[in-house]
Amino acid sequence: MANNSSKAKLQSFKTEVANSLNVNLKQGYNGDITAREAGSIGGEMVKRMIAYAQNNMNTSGNMMK
Repeated sequence: MANNSSKAKLQSFKTEVANSLNVNLKQGYNGDITAREAGSIGGEMVKRMIAYAQNNMNTSGNMMK
């Protein structure tokens, strides 16, 4: 289970992504956003995490090639 610091960082990342997509997230429950908006946030988060991982693999000696 993730610790509070990890949860806070993930929440901050989610808020950053939502803001960049012009989706208004509130603290706590966000049941008023559409499924499309929620999916856009999650999809963009995954996209950014993959890009981050790829960049770090390339700069630290890619062992996956």
